[in-house]
Amino acid sequence: MKILIRNGRVMDPARGLDQQADVAIDGGKVLAIGKAPEGFAAEREIDAAGCWVLPGLVDLAVRLREPGHEHEGMLQSEMAASVAGGVTSLVCPPDTDPVLDEQGLVEMLKFRAEKLHQSRLFPLGALTLGLKGEVLTEMAELTESGCIGFSQAEVPMTSTQTLQRALAYAATYGYTVWLRPQELYLGKGVAASGPLATRMGLSGVPVAAETIALHTIFELMRGTQARVHLCRLSSAAGVELVRRAKAEGLQVTADVSINSLHLTDTDIGYFDSSARVTPPLRQQRDRDALSAALADGTIDALVSDHTPVDEDAKVLPFAEAEPGATGVELLLSLAVKWSQESGVPLNRALAAITASPVQVLGLALGELQEQLGRLAEGGVADLCIVDPQAAWTVKPQELASQGKSTPFGGYELPARVRCTLVDGRIAYERR
Repeated sequence: MKILIRNGRVMDPARGLDQQADVAIDGGKVLAIGKAPEGFAAEREIDAAGCWVLPGLVDLAVRLREPGHEHEGMLQSEMAASVAGGVTSLVCPPDTDPVLDEQGLVEMLKFRAEKLHQSRLFPLGALTLGLKGEVLTEMAELTESGCIGFSQAEVPMTSTQTLQRALAYAATYGYTVWLRPQELYLGKGVAASGPLATRMGLSGVPVAAETIALHTIFELMRGTQARVHLCRLSSAAGVELVRRAKAEGLQVTADVSINSLHLTDTDIGYFDSSARVTPPLRQQRDRDALSAALADGTIDALVSDHTPVDEDAKVLPFAEAEPGATGVELLLSLAVKWSQESGVPLNRALAAITASPVQVLGLALGELQEQLGRLAEGGVADLCIVDPQAAWTVKPQELASQGKSTPFGGYELPARVRCTLVDGRIAYERR
């Protein structure tokens, strides 16, 4: 389909592009930026006056809940939520039921996702069979079926030896291992250790749970030369360790969730289970350190950590409620809000949800590496049109995701996605 987007402010953080221009799209590719070619007859014109035209967002942490958790989210509903948030490429963890540890499961998931013609899906394969931390999966086979890396999701490794073997194997073949740094025994609490958790009688997760895991990971990286992506850093001490590891030259990247970037433990309020997330919300000093690290590039990407949870699992007492929150539809708005409140240039905020996540994925994307997360002539037409003036209030029941629980309910947010295109097709349009 030939589409012409007129009069938009075209912004591409990857190239530093920021100009008023038209965008011509044909056959799933960006034909021209600036002025449509002679004789270009658009089948659809979109007036983007006063709007931003951005590369499609790339979210490195979106749970689709299929297979096995369909009562909490369906592929269809969560993909619809993704494009409603301007997300055109997403990475899903392997903690489905059954776990993504076999070729057939990965291929089925990718096939079903492709049929929806919405976001591009890049699954993570399980690092160990059943995520039990004992036997390594067939990483080469899983890569052939479409996995872009390997992860334990939220399940800590019980054996350091198994983790070492996994990193050594991954390093041999150039695979990236995705790990959430959390020590097995210290990480069993439900809230961040501190005065608030003590007053509320909630079992705590100390910062040491993150730092001990990071020390272990970095030591194993030195021995194996593996490439590791750290998922959802949550503490100031963790940030400092990552900063040192990067300065040392270790092949490490990291992300932070929208929850940890915007909220603190005080947002638990009076045992509000919508704020029961993993990693737990920490103190203000941790939040400040995470914000500074995302601004200076120590943390590479901002993720939604989208985890739809069934309503019945959230009406339980705080400590028993299932952790997780819906977030993929809020990613763009919360990135803009962060830019406005922290004084970080808008270009950096947008890079954290477009170009930088693509750099994290790197060679695993194959030929798409040079095309996703950016807007360039000849590249794939994955983009979103955003109205920066459309301030809106988060009403959980109006979200497209099947999971309605979010700690941002009632928040006033800036900027809203008006239209999303994936591969040159209109995947979402706000009425």
